[in-house]
Amino acid sequence: QVQLVESGGGSVQAEGSLRLSCAASGLAFRVFGMGWFRQAPGRERDFVAHISSSGSSTNYASFVQGRFTISRDNAKNTVYLQMNSLKPEDTAVYYCAATGRGLSNTERAYDYWGQGTQVTVSS
Repeated sequence: QVQLVESGGGSVQAEGSLRLSCAASGLAFRVFGMGWFRQAPGRERDFVAHISSSGSSTNYASFVQGRFTISRDNAKNTVYLQMNSLKPEDTAVYYCAATGRGLSNTERAYDYWGQGTQVTVSS
């Protein structure tokens, strides 16, 4: 049974930082690309960042470029999202997901999803 479990969410003031983690189990983590998505209230789920299976390639949504960094530790079956210079508009539920289809910023390319972790940024 595949499980992706996010952690590290919480409440922070604008310009603060958070580091999200996503621990994977039940899959060959090192062969899956991993992504982060987010969904704000009343909005569709948006792509945030993706990292290739080896960690050598990354891709970011334009609205987080330069502020967020995705990384992974294949020895720990964990992917991270370091979020700096947070803005109130970053408030959302953040989801990690796994794909066997290479770099992708579309939801349908992802095979497995976590339950999400709430991030709230106050001004």
